[in-house]
Amino acid sequence: MTDLTMKAAAFDEFGSAEVLRAQLLFRPRAGTGDVLVRIIRAGVQLTDAAIRAGWTPPGATITFPQVPGNEFSGIVEEVGSGVSGVRVGDEVLGYSMLGSYAEFVAVPEHQVTAKPPDLDWQQAGALSASGQTALTAFEDLEITSRDRVLVHGAAGGVGTIFTQLAVLAGAEVVGTASVGNHDYLRSLGAEPIAYGPGQLERIRELPGGYDVAFDAAGHENLLTAVQIVTDRRRIATIVDMPLADELGCRVVRSRRSADRLAGLARLVSDNRLRVHIRRSFDLDEASEAHRDVETGHGRGKVVLRIAELR
Repeated sequence: MTDLTMKAAAFDEFGSAEVLRAQLLFRPRAGTGDVLVRIIRAGVQLTDAAIRAGWTPPGATITFPQVPGNEFSGIVEEVGSGVSGVRVGDEVLGYSMLGSYAEFVAVPEHQVTAKPPDLDWQQAGALSASGQTALTAFEDLEITSRDRVLVHGAAGGVGTIFTQLAVLAGAEVVGTASVGNHDYLRSLGAEPIAYGPGQLERIRELPGGYDVAFDAAGHENLLTAVQIVTDRRRIATIVDMPLADELGCRVVRSRRSADRLAGLARLVSDNRLRVHIRRSFDLDEASEAHRDVETGHGRGKVVLRIAELR
């Protein structure tokens, strides 16, 4: 390896997890308005696996070999001309549509924010994607302390953050999850219900109605939501878009910015919000990390260990 190259996990064709493998690629440079970040940790998202399997996000261009990964934490290695708010050596967290499963990533300055000293690298690296998606859903659904909220997939990456944001707002939260995650949901402040066959009856067994439903799991959970929430503008999904359009429910598309990420990072640093890391993998094990997230099970987030502090 030289100063011109870096180690990354990339794929040269669409396919199953096996196409994702460690490679030696050219190291990016910081262009005008960009910062080059030496990555310490990178979050692993189901979206990354979908891209590897053949989906192209709106506005993105896939070029082989393609490095996936859309969230990271690390240290600024280089700044381009025109960068004024970030310096070499700054500890940051940030986001990028692609490119984060690598030792280095170059992104516009406005896509990174300072990492609070009390925020550990793993949580910082796994916060952006799930955190900003959950925050967008929380805002779109206008959660208040008067609401009773049903969350499908409450133990997952997005569901975990959304549940905590709703609890912080004073809402009463009921979450569906596997029985093994029920104590975890209670620790977040939510009332758990077992998902799967018969879940509608179990949801209705709890006294009181529901004002809001948020689907972070898919599996046609919107069909349950429309039976218990009257106002379909307060039913949203991040997964089942065609069904949402058919039923007249909301589709949540994440709004991201450095300011929004900074606010979430402060909440985590202040111990008001937590990012649960269920498992971490080395960069060489990126394909195994994809297999993990593609199971659709497990609580919280998966991360890649890219580097350790020198």
